[in-house]
Amino acid sequence: MQRRRIAVLGVLTVIALGYLLWFTPFLGVSTVEVVGVREVEADRVRSVADVPIDHPMVRVDTDRVAARVSELPGVAEADVSRSWPSTITITVTERRAVAYHESSGGVELVDSTGVLFEHLDAPPDGLPKLDLLDPGPAHDETRAVTAVLAALPTELFEQVVSATAVTPGSVELELTEERVVRWGDAEQNEYKAKVLDVLLTRKGSAYDVSSPELPTVS
Repeated sequence: MQRRRIAVLGVLTVIALGYLLWFTPFLGVSTVEVVGVREVEADRVRSVADVPIDHPMVRVDTDRVAARVSELPGVAEADVSRSWPSTITITVTERRAVAYHESSGGVELVDSTGVLFEHLDAPPDGLPKLDLLDPGPAHDETRAVTAVLAALPTELFEQVVSATAVTPGSVELELTEERVVRWGDAEQNEYKAKVLDVLLTRKGSAYDVSSPELPTVS
């Protein structure tokens, strides 16, 4: 009889704990923490995440929350985790703009993967123009150009006025002072940047590093 009572008590305890965890705010959400944001507003992330305060922690669908946050224009990726006893942590990886694109539809920022993700009223300072007709992440030329731009060291990136490509292997950069760089494909980017850094010490208007072992200045 004593063992039976203990067994029943154990079952009731499990049921009670399950009820507390699943249906009550006993271990409910008290804080939604957003980390990793600089350009995207943390309050905007919380609003889109839509995690109710006091909602049971165990019932928060972290995958669905991450999916909702990832739909924000400036967000490349979102990771959502539980920090017990009562905090939901949303870690955001923001998109990094490497250029802007201007068309009849206006001005849009472009990230390193070729995604157009934010509309602007005017071209931004400090970013080169992506000179392609219809850019996008599925466009080979777009991916080649943005990969090159993303790989440039800061000092060189700041000199780029615009970037274009007719094929993925013909990336071309326009620099300040009306200088043109024939970059070629999006391979050996670090090596090409080092070679170009040396070439730019020489006077010229056209710099070719498409074959970095045989660069030319004209």
